[in-house]
Amino acid sequence: MLKIHGIPRSRAFRCIWAAEEAGLPYEVIPIGFQPGFKLERSVDINPNNKIPALEDGSLVLFESLAINLHIAGKAGAPLMPTGDDASRVMQWTLWAATEAEPHVMRWSYNAYLKPEADRVASEAAAGKEALDLRLAVLEKELATRPFLLGGGFTVADLNLASVLYGSWLNGYDYAPFPKVKAWLDACLTRPAALKARKQREG
Repeated sequence: MLKIHGIPRSRAFRCIWAAEEAGLPYEVIPIGFQPGFKLERSVDINPNNKIPALEDGSLVLFESLAINLHIAGKAGAPLMPTGDDASRVMQWTLWAATEAEPHVMRWSYNAYLKPEADRVASEAAAGKEALDLRLAVLEKELATRPFLLGGGFTVADLNLASVLYGSWLNGYDYAPFPKVKAWLDACLTRPAALKARKQREG
């Protein structure tokens, strides 16, 4: 039984989705937020005191995308492919963390996450401008294939789509990137994604 520490309305959503895709039994150990994005209690098993954290037997992991790679590894192919495609999974997972997430979060905090009085329109615009440059790269990559690694969904798609999920749900303008929009729609309406989203959005 996987133990996922966090709540669905956090980055733990990514790990819940991964567990659903992998078909692995899991339990969510709820740890939520107080105002100001502060945790309601400490996460002693994570030295960073952040959520999510994962317990899988004696193994404890932090970092949501690393947790997802572990979960996908337990499931194996097709969620976690082998050979060169395993390296491409790592490439796109790191791209999600370094190229996409900083900018999508800059937009998100100032578009819908912070109280309206605390939002800075210029920060939202700067985040969008930077993210659009990355989405243009992604648009070209998806021009000849429906998923990041080819014809089938993998944890690479899950990790990147989960990073972009909040923007997709909260009004980001994906119209200039129709291939990205179609890919996100396909990823985020998968049965496992819908089960995870029901926990988060319901």
